[in-house]
Amino acid sequence: MSPNQIRIENTKVAVIDLEGETVKKIELPEVFKTPVRPDLIRRAFLAIRTSRLQPQGRDPMAGKRTTAESWGVGYGIARVPRVKGSRRAALAPMTVGGRKAHPPTTEKKIKERINKKEKLLALKSAIAATAYRFFVKKRGHVIDEVEHFPLVVVDDFEKLEKTSEVKEFLVKVGAWADVLRAKSGIRVRAGKGKMRGRRYKKPKSLLIVVGSRGPILKSARNLPGVDVVPVDKLNVELLAPGGELGRFTLWTESALEYLKKRMG
Repeated sequence: MSPNQIRIENTKVAVIDLEGETVKKIELPEVFKTPVRPDLIRRAFLAIRTSRLQPQGRDPMAGKRTTAESWGVGYGIARVPRVKGSRRAALAPMTVGGRKAHPPTTEKKIKERINKKEKLLALKSAIAATAYRFFVKKRGHVIDEVEHFPLVVVDDFEKLEKTSEVKEFLVKVGAWADVLRAKSGIRVRAGKGKMRGRRYKKPKSLLIVVGSRGPILKSARNLPGVDVVPVDKLNVELLAPGGELGRFTLWTESALEYLKKRMG
């Protein structure tokens, strides 16, 4: 099924209170009608991810600070450069302490560039993808128990101060199953990264987008795979981790109001 064949279930969505009951229905912002562009989302994700890379390079004179020169022919030995006054080989790539054959250079292009308008369109497209059950389920999220989709909550949700309260609410709306999926998927990383401060790999679960910086930023951040972000700090990397669109997202009313004002 192509993205053009998929439509949002309903442009009017239910707003859920802290008891999991519907209190009213609101119209989704126009940004949710943006065409879904997996290619642009992938490019924008790579632009964000590669922007953090640090250029690597080598000293241009590494391995070349020597008096070594080749003797030339006629001596019955290999024509590799040899240190002046001895037969010890140096300078050449295959010698001990010699230069690198093809060292990394700081001129190497390691960052993905993207135009500003494309970046904005990718963000809008990633936001729109969160409203499609098709993309969210395809990404691997467990949302079978979620009755109202996309998930929109009253602003009182931002005032929850305890993780147990957040858990209780997620259980009521059917979103807790996806958090358990992320918890069961935590595993030890393969390779040397275990020794470098990134021992565990943890799947991504629910993304909570809020309108203000309230207690929810701390109360929900310790749940497995759950990220909490103010709507003005939203980016493609959060909406489409790994460049794969369709992250399971919970929106607060004020976050949707912000999108309506800023993105139409």
